[in-house]
Amino acid sequence: MMLNRLAGLLLKVRRWVVQLAAFGLWNSLLFPGLKALPCPALNCYGCPFAVVACPIGTLQHFIVIREAPFYMLGVLGIIGALVGRISCGWLCPFGFLQDLLYKLKAPKLRLSNRFGWLRYAVLVVLVGLIPFFTLEPWFCKLCPTGTLEAGIPWLALRPDLRHLAGWLFWSKVGILVFFLAWMVFTRRPFCRFVCPLGAIYSLFNRFSALQLRVDESACARCDRCQEVCSMDIRVYENPQSGQCVRCLECVRACPKGAVRLAGAEE
Repeated sequence: MMLNRLAGLLLKVRRWVVQLAAFGLWNSLLFPGLKALPCPALNCYGCPFAVVACPIGTLQHFIVIREAPFYMLGVLGIIGALVGRISCGWLCPFGFLQDLLYKLKAPKLRLSNRFGWLRYAVLVVLVGLIPFFTLEPWFCKLCPTGTLEAGIPWLALRPDLRHLAGWLFWSKVGILVFFLAWMVFTRRPFCRFVCPLGAIYSLFNRFSALQLRVDESACARCDRCQEVCSMDIRVYENPQSGQCVRCLECVRACPKGAVRLAGAEE
């Protein structure tokens, strides 16, 4: 019942309002001293205004000090088990940025989601194995979210730090610029092919308490769902796809009302 109420509430609000509010909440400085609490989305711990911890940065920290990240995995597991990947669609600042940039007028490049396995490779190799052997959080070192939210703001706020910007910083800027440009032409490329947090949440989509349902008898397979989908998927082919961020645009746009969000018990 609670999940059904959540579904109804989400359908009544504008997603961009929630996304903007989430960005403000994670980086508001209204609640100092909460950096021990993990953000449910990808938001850099190093941001000068951040009030919560980055879940991927926290995972790497425990990997580097060779301790099991039970707390962080537990938090992500609870979120994923309840609502799947919905944090990516509603609460992630970097996802919000990708949605905004894709709205710019430019030729659009449609890429197949069959390359979505790359985000699992990033999770295993760049978040797990390389930090374990090098004792350095390499995903954080290269993460474009961190560059945008932490690296650039710190240099803007602290001119005395600018002499420290070396090859690694400018490499990070290059990675950020690459993704920012790509976001204009392709729907959420970072979320679909790179994001390790999205890879973790996507494992729960098939089993989460909150589910997408498609009425096969009503669905006309008009592909309107794919036209509005921020992850460029045909929802009727696999409503529980690991790529789905539960943005609910397909629910709003379906001309037949064939797609809905509901509790798994239904």
